[in-house]
Formats: sequence, structure tokens, C-alpha cells
Amino acid sequence: SLSLVGKILNFKIMSEENKNFEDGTYQNGPKYSNEVLKDGKTIAIIAHMTIIGWLIAFVMNHNAKNAYASFYIRQSLGIMLGILIFSFVPVIGWIVNVGFFILWIISLIGSLSGELRHIPFLGNQFQEWFHSF
Repeated sequence: SLSLVGKILNFKIMSEENKNFEDGTYQNGPKYSNEVLKDGKTIAIIAHMTIIGWLIAFVMNHNAKNAYASFYIRQSLGIMLGILIFSFVPVIGWIVNVGFFILWIISLIGSLSGELRHIPFLGNQFQEWFHSF
């Protein structure tokens, strides 16, 4: 079946499964249908715009969850928390935050592309840690 193939290939194809998007892991996968993208792309982009933008995106996605938007909400939350935590560490934290800024740019470009793109190093962990978002 389609879900078995998705599990074997370790990505999730979104269509009617959008309702049950928590049932698997996400990898760089196929492009979404226009309907899913239309609903989720705007929310995913807003999630990257400061913590206020993230809160707005979270509220927008709360009632009618969109898998594409949820993926990038989780990813941007992880990036923002990393920036927040390391901003209190002098010198080394500032250098690490430059790396987080680069990851933020990669994530923003991914959200604009219409594909699920994990950020390097931490993307899978952010999806696991924040799976309830």
C-alpha cells in the first residue's frame, strides 16, 4: 500500500493523509499538492519571522493542522530556541548563533520551495522533540 511504500522510503506523501501527519518521519520528500501548499506555505513562512510570527503561525495552524506548516513550525521553533539559549553564552554563543542564523536561512528557503527539507544536523531531532506542535 501507499503508506507501506512511504515508510520503506522513509518519507511521507501528503494528500488525504494530511489529517494524520504525525504517523511517520519526514525526510526530503516529494512536492506537496497545490491544496496542501496553498494552506501551509504561508503559515510556514510566517513561522520563520521572529517569535511573534511563530506564535501567529502556531495559532493559525492549531485548529486545521497542515503537515507542511507543522513541519516548518517545529523546525523554526528549534532554531529560535537554539538562538535564545546560546545568546546568553558570551563569544562562543555568538559564534554558534551565526550557525543557527545560517540554519534559519536554509529552513526559510526550504519553506519557500514547497518541499520538506530538514536543516543539517538538527532537523530530525527538532521534528522528534516538537512532534506535538
